[in-house]
Amino acid sequence: MAAMELLARRFDNGQLVRLRLEEGKIAEVSESRVPANTTIPPWVSPGWVDIQVNGYDGQEFSSLALTPALVARIVRRHYEFGVTRLCPTLTTEGFDVLAHGLRTIAAACEADAAIAASVPGIHVEGPYIAREDGPRGAHPLAHCRPPCWDEFSRLQEAAGGRIRLLTLSPEYEEAPEFIRRAVASGVVISIGHTGADSTQIRAAVDAGATLSTHLGNGAHRQLRRHPNYLWDQMAEDRLSASLIVDGHHLPAEVVKSMVRAKTPERIILVSDESGLAGLPPGRYPSSGCELEILPDGKLVIAGQDQLLAGASAPLGVGIANVIRFAGVSLATAVDMATTHPARLLGLWQGKLEAGAPADLVLFDFDERGESSEPAKLEVRGTLRGGELVYGKSTTNGESARHGTVGCEYRSRGDGAPGAPHQ
Repeated sequence: MAAMELLARRFDNGQLVRLRLEEGKIAEVSESRVPANTTIPPWVSPGWVDIQVNGYDGQEFSSLALTPALVARIVRRHYEFGVTRLCPTLTTEGFDVLAHGLRTIAAACEADAAIAASVPGIHVEGPYIAREDGPRGAHPLAHCRPPCWDEFSRLQEAAGGRIRLLTLSPEYEEAPEFIRRAVASGVVISIGHTGADSTQIRAAVDAGATLSTHLGNGAHRQLRRHPNYLWDQMAEDRLSASLIVDGHHLPAEVVKSMVRAKTPERIILVSDESGLAGLPPGRYPSSGCELEILPDGKLVIAGQDQLLAGASAPLGVGIANVIRFAGVSLATAVDMATTHPARLLGLWQGKLEAGAPADLVLFDFDERGESSEPAKLEVRGTLRGGELVYGKSTTNGESARHGTVGCEYRSRGDGAPGAPHQ
């Protein structure tokens, strides 16, 4: 692999730096200046990590139609969004559908080392969740059930041991012992889609649960003032919280309150993209009901505009929005999409320093504009293992789909930067 140099601004302090990449790693980071007649370089950060991606472009991971090729396609499409690592997420279904999805993701990873490097684990959201309307969300009632260790062990076997994160409701009497066994096996347990009471949530955390899945969503439309499971999870310092900050799932005031309650260090941004993400506005058939993507990108049960059925915005939208909604810095927002999810899963936590893997995203960010307008963040290029997998290199004119990288690239050695994945 040819060496590469790029000029960009650090996401964490705004300093202009030149990064030299060799053999898939950052070889050197040095201060620099903008050369004369050069546009302002983009920001650079470690590649983003999305621990909740249900599918994309019309394909769910929880589907008997899933193939290894489709898994690889979804993973590669996310390079366009700056996501270099993601957890394919299977939602509540029958055993056969879940086992097929897990086997297929495992097969995709076994067939392609690049896909395996981008899939640090699988997230299974359900089927051990609440059966009540509201907490159940859009998960099919027929498949919501209490946790069963024997069944989960068979699912883990189908996944080749790749299940790293499991979302469940602790309201079932089987939950505490199940959580203890899962955590002991290396699986991260998250509380979500739950109607659990305070005692049940505390028991789940005592047993080893460490996350709340998309806190504030997958809940009753009306809750008692207090106590309730939202207050319980916000007040529990042993729980981090993932948030969908797409502008639809949580009002700005709620995002701000949750970030303050949990502190930024315990917030993880997720996209929660549905398999319909990437498709144009319109109505689409789904198991159990018809879904609709509204003109503003909001994904709902067809015919109304309040009952959400997943998300359609990529992770970068959440990074931009949490800055505006909660008043955090760019550095803090990026940490919510990089170091925090990586820490949760026990992964390498991306850093811009010599010796770190060259998994990087280059992006433009402008938080200026009218207060009613969202901050603007646009990915210009993504590198995984030092290879340009999205964007354009000015050294060879090769470009990946949908965009260019308007910053300085220099190849060193015999060749140009690696050709983008298609």
